[in-house]
Formats: sequence, structure tokens, C-alpha cells
Amino acid sequence: MTSALSYSHGTGGTALLGDTIGENLDRAVAAWPGREALVDVPSGRRWTYAEFAADVDRLALALLATGVAKGDRVGIWAVNCAEWMLVQYATARVGAVMVNINPAYRTHEVEYVLKQAGISLLFASLRYKSSDYRAMVEEVRGACPRLTRTVYIGDPTWDELIARGTPEHTEELQERAEELSCDDPINIQYTSGTTGFPKGATLSHHNILNNGYFVGELVDYTEQDRICVPVPFYHCFGMVMGNLAATSHGACIVVPAPSFDAEATLEAVQRERCTSLYGVPTMFIAELNLPGFASFDLSTLRTGIMAGSPCPVEVMKRVVAEMHMAEVSICYGMTETSPVSLQTRADDDLEHRTATVGRVLPHLEVKVVDPSGATVPRGTAGELCTRGYSVMLGYWEDPVRTDEVVDPGRWMHTGDLAVMREDGYVEIVGRIKDMIIRGGENIYPREIEEFLYGHPKIRDVQVVGVPHEEYGEEVLACVIPLDAADPPTLEEVRSFCRGRLAHYKVPSRLSVLDSFPMTVSGKVRKVELRAGHGGAATTTATGAVIAAAPPENSRHG
Repeated sequence: MTSALSYSHGTGGTALLGDTIGENLDRAVAAWPGREALVDVPSGRRWTYAEFAADVDRLALALLATGVAKGDRVGIWAVNCAEWMLVQYATARVGAVMVNINPAYRTHEVEYVLKQAGISLLFASLRYKSSDYRAMVEEVRGACPRLTRTVYIGDPTWDELIARGTPEHTEELQERAEELSCDDPINIQYTSGTTGFPKGATLSHHNILNNGYFVGELVDYTEQDRICVPVPFYHCFGMVMGNLAATSHGACIVVPAPSFDAEATLEAVQRERCTSLYGVPTMFIAELNLPGFASFDLSTLRTGIMAGSPCPVEVMKRVVAEMHMAEVSICYGMTETSPVSLQTRADDDLEHRTATVGRVLPHLEVKVVDPSGATVPRGTAGELCTRGYSVMLGYWEDPVRTDEVVDPGRWMHTGDLAVMREDGYVEIVGRIKDMIIRGGENIYPREIEEFLYGHPKIRDVQVVGVPHEEYGEEVLACVIPLDAADPPTLEEVRSFCRGRLAHYKVPSRLSVLDSFPMTVSGKVRKVELRAGHGGAATTTATGAVIAAAPPENSRHG
């Protein structure tokens, strides 16, 4: 391939790790036994690396005592807590395949995952907010014959299991470790599909350990770092970019709350003197807009990771200036690629951190292709594809859907529209399925969203296409106002756009909302924003009235 084509191969002087996750944890314990590995702020509990490894081994011994074999699927259906991490590393120790279950799932969804993955042992929270996990497990248990044991965190069933982790199984644990390969499947993460049931992306030690390690390398983690992780462990963002990035560098994970809480997050950063903070842009927006934001001492922060969706320029400016995160990194990826393929570097300027998602990670390849599969010239939009150590083993017991996204050359087709710049940095234009086609014109929602962030009455915005009788689709802007008592009108939004955007990009409809429907991993569910907006004016389930411009305005912008 020539330099003029949209192809890039990540190079670097550091070799891929050949460890299993257990072996890598052993290295960390040997190097930093007395350094803190984990702080669970809600419970006030702390572990050094030596203490953490001892508790991991105790749980691993208990798993062996209950008959967990290599390759058995062990589910975890829980919010963020210290036990989540113990299960993550203990299952890796014994070669079981940990199955992450979205804590927002209800009976229909959890029954599907329990059956599809063939889970025999399930760890679960007891309750959280409106979720009664024990009641839901009991409701579906009869339909899941392979599920033979459930252990509840914070319950006597947890203590009973741990009590079985006696030294008599130590030799068996050592023998099990010798049987393991870094290429063994170790984790199944179910993707939030928009059609049909979710798919179980199956990942190996090699996939996720290396991805966590190199993400940490690119933000310069050392044993001195303390990483505040308010993003969910059930997702790659928390489990790989957080936990594995930390333990592979001797850093400390700080759990601020069971689920995202802006105030609890900033309190944890302040109290634990965190150097790094994670989140999706909406989390950072919530933190910056806390009434008491200025009272928090965030001076220890230097870096962090922002991912999940594009970051508005003004938000990035505030994160750098007011949260002291001068080296904050943008990451792009997907569950099927363990997850990160592209990442900005610590010395990248503001424009690269907001307009692009960085450049390819070491030991990975990326390219941008047209519908025929041909690599397009740099500067041309097409589908982003990734190849390398990070590409999943496949969807669990679903070769047909695996072959739909991983081609014979082992390229993972992301479904994202992207443009590779001359310098190798990549812009994500949007999802192929999210592109709006109005009267034959291709419209990329990201461009309009970035522009509308500059409107003085708009805090957050998402742009989607909705049906239009004449043009096929028209542009709907869904906004969260800065002041709920004074939201922008459709005419104000259109006036703001006129003369600055092409007429066909100017929104012809407006929806004012209190919040956006989100996945647990922090991505906006645009499919829900589009749903039900086929008429001229609609009232949504949240009660927001959608205004529509008259046809002539829609035509002439």
C-alpha cells in the first residue's frame, strides 16, 4: 500500500506481552507488593498488590473446590465493586471464561445470556436501586438448567464460597496455571445490539491484557498513578482500559461508586489524590456542571481517558483547564477489538483530541475501505477496519454472525464511517447506519452536532435522521438545554445555522429533552431518538414536544 491510501500500521519499541492475566498479576505483585492496587471508596476497603493477589488466589482456590473447570463459563451480574475485580482475576487464574452481564438487564435479557453462554456459576449483586437481582435470578432459574450455583456479593453465599478456598487446592491451582495459554478464551462481553439479541464477543488473555497494557503505555502509567474509574466494569472501558491497564503498570484502581455519580467521582478524586479520571463526555459534562464543582481540589489529576462518543471542543477545553487533565487521551474502539484501536497521545493538540480519535495503537493495523472493500485514498470517507492481536476470537457459538463482521483476512469491519488524514490520525464521521441521506445528499450528524455545541442555549445535542415524504429523510436535532426554563426554539436553532451550514444540513425539526437514552457504556442510543418521530410534530415518551419547520423552510434552509 502507498502512503496515499488510508492504511496505517502501529509500530513501537515494546513487544506484545505473552502472559496470561494471572502471570501478569504475579509480575505486578513481585515488583510492587506494598503499593495499593485497589481502593473501594463506598466500603472504605483497601488492598495492596500482595493483599489483592492473596484474595484473588483464595477465590480461585474456592472456584477449584466447587469444580470449576478450564473453559467453564462464570457469569458476573453486578455493579462496580471490589468483588467484581476479584472475580475478574480469579476466573482468569483458573482458566474459566468470565461472562460480563449488563447490570441494567432484566429477566428476558439475563435468561438469554445465561442460556446462550451456558453459565454454570453466577456471581450477582443482591440489589441496586430498583434492581432485585436475587428475585430475577429465581424467576429465570428454571429455564437455565446449566446454572447450578449463584453467589451473591455481600451475602452469606459469598462468605460460604470463600471459606472453601483452602490451601489443600494450592497444587491444583499451580497445575491449572501451567495448563493455560494466553490464547485461551477468558471473557465474553455481550454487545448492545440494535437488532435481535446481543452477541457474545469472545476475548482471550492475549486480546485484553495487551490492549489494557498498551492503552496504559500511551498515557504513561506507572506505579505512581491512581486511576478513578466511574465507568462500568462490565464493559471493556472499565475492565480492560481501567483494571488491566492499572495492574499491568502497578497503578491503583479507585472505585468511586457502584454506578456513575458525578459528586462521588469528584470526591474520590480529591480524597484519593487520583492522577487519572475516566469517563464518557456526558460524565465529564455532568461533573463540570455540578453546583459545587469549583470547591473540589482536582490538582492531582494529569491525565485520563475519554471515550464512547465524540467530545465537544468546549468540554475538552474545560476538562484541560479546570480539571487539570492536560494529558487526557481520546480512545476509539469496540468490544470486538478488546476494545481500543486508535488513541490520541499526551502531546496532541486540542484540535487532534476533539476532531480525531487519534492514531493506531502499536501492533495493530487500520484501514478505511469503500463498499467494495478497496482501500480509499486518505481524506476520503469509508468504513473503518481493524486487524491485529486485538480482534476477538469470534461471537460465542455464532460463526454466522462472526463471519458477517470479520472477513477472511481477519479484518474486523467496524460499521463506522471514518476519514484518515494525511498524518494518519482518524476522524470518525459517524455510524454508517446513522448517516442521513436527504434528497440524495449525505449528511454526517457529527458535523452538525459539533456546530450546535456552540449555541448559547444548548448543553448537549444529538442529531438523527427521521423520515420525510419528499426528501427521504430530514434532520432532527435533539437538545438538552443549558437552562430548562429557557430552551432554544426551532427558529433560534435554524437562525444560528443559516449561512454557516449548507441549507440541507440545517435541522428542520427540534426535540428538547431532559436527557438522552444511553447504553450502560455511555453511548447515546440514537435508535431510540429516531423511534416514533415520523410525523410533523410529536410528543415523546419523556413529554418533550418536537417542533417542525414548515415545508418551504425545510426546502430552502
